[in-house]
Amino acid sequence: MLNNYSFKYGSEIFNLELNDENILAALHSKELKPIENLEKKLNYLLDNPIGTKPFDEVFEKMDEVLIVVSDVTRLWIKTASFLSIIIDRLNRLGIEDRDITIIVATGTHRGQTVEEHKLIVGEKIYERITVLDHDCDGEMVYCGTTSRGTEVEVNKIIEGKKIILTGGIVHHLMAGFGGGRKSILPGIASRRTINQNHLHALSPDEPCSNPLIGVGVLADNPLNYDMIEAAALVKPDFLVNSIVDTSGNIVHFVAGHFLKAWESGCKWTDENFGVKIQEKADIVIASCGGYPKDINLYQSTKSLFNAALALKDGGTMILLAECIDGAGADSFFSWIEPLKRGELDNALREGFTIPGYIFYASIESSKNANVVLVTSIDAEMIKPMGMKAVRTLEEALKLAGVADGYEDKKIILMPYAGSTVPLYNKK
Repeated sequence: MLNNYSFKYGSEIFNLELNDENILAALHSKELKPIENLEKKLNYLLDNPIGTKPFDEVFEKMDEVLIVVSDVTRLWIKTASFLSIIIDRLNRLGIEDRDITIIVATGTHRGQTVEEHKLIVGEKIYERITVLDHDCDGEMVYCGTTSRGTEVEVNKIIEGKKIILTGGIVHHLMAGFGGGRKSILPGIASRRTINQNHLHALSPDEPCSNPLIGVGVLADNPLNYDMIEAAALVKPDFLVNSIVDTSGNIVHFVAGHFLKAWESGCKWTDENFGVKIQEKADIVIASCGGYPKDINLYQSTKSLFNAALALKDGGTMILLAECIDGAGADSFFSWIEPLKRGELDNALREGFTIPGYIFYASIESSKNANVVLVTSIDAEMIKPMGMKAVRTLEEALKLAGVADGYEDKKIILMPYAGSTVPLYNKK
């Protein structure tokens, strides 16, 4: 039986008629209900935390408190909507505004502007509380060395303070999940510490990604374990992490011990944003979800990586990604030059960056599959990445062999691939 399926592309919608007998699944994450009363919910969790004493027993009058918040690239966490609730609780315990400092966990990112600080923490909190940016090349304090040899140096401001970590939990390409321990490493760590840790994303033996890392992978993930050890050396006192849906609504909080509460949040994220599949497909047809999720190739890679989780080795992925702004920032696409020279692996090991690794992982995805982009990007531009570019879905179907008959092909559809994580025999 033929059915019509719709996929967003930029500001357009593409329709496709397919035989249901060939469709293994059309994957969607769950519809989630936003938290209606953030203050009531979070206060309950502060009183009933996971893995540690209640908030009011962890903090007391005369404490100096450091609150770690995420930078402007992670406004989706909605820090400003719940940060005041945490600060109000501290105030009620007798901890005054002057004894509270907020540090923006920039990692290796740039510092924030005044307007960005206001967006992150909220204007009222910005007027009351000291807000500082972490500088990964600034003054550090040494906390110890992990079992994997990472020398843990973090911002000196932690000294003499009780530490609250905030952040958001989401599936992550390298660390398995974001949030939790990432507020420490890379959040407020030195450049050297960050570089030592991030090299675990690459195989120690071969010119490829470390096979132990991946989206949603925590067990045996050396990058994750190294981050956890680093955070444990810093000894944060409390954690509050949000989980946000694709519409930007907070749908869940976890609060308590920096590791135990975060792990609980990772499990919840997997259960609600992950979709179990029984088998992988010969063909995956995926959309980023339209503009702005497919504004450029860099933003579209999240959909690429998620779609790859549902695809058999050697299969074909059709990804609808308009990329009206092209490939993305130079920090991402400039890595095409060492790729053309055959030096990408060495270059990344010598000067590791997150955009560089995302570019590297994109190349790996195209080596394991026939990747066809329906995009406005010029085909010659991304040809060195091992990807094909076409203008229409019909052209993509021809390249995938679907237009010429596909009776023996099994297909998975992912209309919102950026927010849908296929789970197949996952640990």
